[in-house]
Amino acid sequence: MIFDYFDNITFGQPLFFILFAIIPIFIYWKFAKGKKQTAAIGISTTKGLSKNRSWKNSFQNLPFILRLLAICCIIVALARPQVKYEEQQSEGEGVDIILCIDVSGSMTAQDFTPNRMEAAKKVAEDFVNNRPNDRIGIVIFSGESFTQCPLTTDHYVLINQIEQIRNGLLEDGTAIGSGLATSVDRLRSSKSKSKVVILLTDGINNGGLIDPATALEIAKAFKVKVYTIGVGTDGYAPTPVSTPMGIVMQNEKVAIDEKLLKNIADQTGGKYFRATDNKSLQNIYSEIDGLEKSKVEITTFHRYTEKFYPLVFAAMALLLLEIILRFTVFKKFP
Repeated sequence: MIFDYFDNITFGQPLFFILFAIIPIFIYWKFAKGKKQTAAIGISTTKGLSKNRSWKNSFQNLPFILRLLAICCIIVALARPQVKYEEQQSEGEGVDIILCIDVSGSMTAQDFTPNRMEAAKKVAEDFVNNRPNDRIGIVIFSGESFTQCPLTTDHYVLINQIEQIRNGLLEDGTAIGSGLATSVDRLRSSKSKSKVVILLTDGINNGGLIDPATALEIAKAFKVKVYTIGVGTDGYAPTPVSTPMGIVMQNEKVAIDEKLLKNIADQTGGKYFRATDNKSLQNIYSEIDGLEKSKVEITTFHRYTEKFYPLVFAAMALLLLEIILRFTVFKKFP
């Protein structure tokens, strides 16, 4: 219990701990003085004296010990034990970001661990957790697009929405143009000076109502920077496929329209990345995180709560107990 009291304690005047050097002096003075005041008589033997030792003799130094403990409490109190609380106030400009994630059937391919979609969700969650000052939203697309979560700073809601992403929520296909156009629409009314879309896909545009070229022009018109990520290993990847016999694994050729993704990134001032495994995908999000830093100033306020009062009360109680014992139980008569 005593040690719990000193959890998270700092000291405002630690130089007062030097006063502990007087404790050995008090102890030396006590026993040196005691020897001088002790009367002596000559006896032939001390045999049997130990049996007559009373409890008062055993505890005769108790008042002195109480005084030392009181002095120790006073010294610690003078050092001003206190608990420091920090309050942070953030001021500045964040970045508005839309995570545009492909949820087509090919995202269940298992060239990533456990598959492309789960790997994409994991790095998206880490990205959200690393950007507490930004507004982030989520758009998913396959044969059509859908706003999974609008721009928000509530990262608990964001993480929950990312966890709910799965294949089969939308018509199958790969509508890159629709996904990009929906993402830009989410940023259209944003007042932020920095508007970003991170578009992740593993295929070639083959559906949707909006052509990728049209979506690109819309992004440029609203000054939205687009980072594009092509997901998939080189060659073939094991992919679960539905057949009359059930779900079977087949090696499907990885086909990513890198030319289109590079063009979208270059035209909007972004950058194209290729992820071939979990590690490279994680590194890509880390690089984007470094490129799109929020301009935030954090002011820290320190507040202190003094904790010396219990020590002062303890010292007073110890001194009072010493006085009572010295003039009652251990009172010396001339």
